Amino acid sequence: MSAVQQEKNGRVRILAAARTLFDNHGFHQTAMAELAVTAQVSVGQIYRLFRSKEDIIEALVLDDADQWCAEMEDVQARLDSGELTVEATFKQLFIHTIDEKDEALSFDILAESFRNPAVADTIGAMCQRFRTYIRYFACAANDKLSGEALDAAEEMILACLFGLGHRSISRPRLPASSAAHWTAQMIVTALRKV
Repeated sequence: MSAVQQEKNGRVRILAAARTLFDNHGFHQTAMAELAVTAQVSVGQIYRLFRSKEDIIEALVLDDADQWCAEMEDVQARLDSGELTVEATFKQLFIHTIDEKDEALSFDILAESFRNPAVADTIGAMCQRFRTYIRYFACAANDKLSGEALDAAEEMILACLFGLGHRSISRPRLPASSAAHWTAQMIVTALRKV
């Protein structure tokens, strides 16, 4: 195996271990030595690939954003082809958000973004990428949306995505599928009324 491939495998193992450890113990409570043992790499290899734990957090956010954008691109293609209705499109977005399993890690990352400008910038860049898809989907629901109304729709949908992604803390009454269905219906109805 080449050195480049070993480095890539090490990076993948480090990020997978970090995701598990940060989710279970918290970002600040996870020692680099513990991360190295779990990832089956040396502490030195971690520092060769990442300058700090903050860099690991940023890498996790970027990996998640890449995956989520690829999924939104697929949903957009399915909407464009007629395979999905606008309501089904929003339901797909919301169910994906609700089904995200790293909720504790997500809270930890959001908290870190208030302390660390680099993490905040990474999350901001991720949201900027999401906004492109969100605007597209909002316009699919109402092609007359523009200006402040479109900006407001984008903010509302992004807020719904963040909120639904952290709904377990509120002890939800609806199963994920029902919550996604009704939220999609309400969002699309609201967008069409603007």
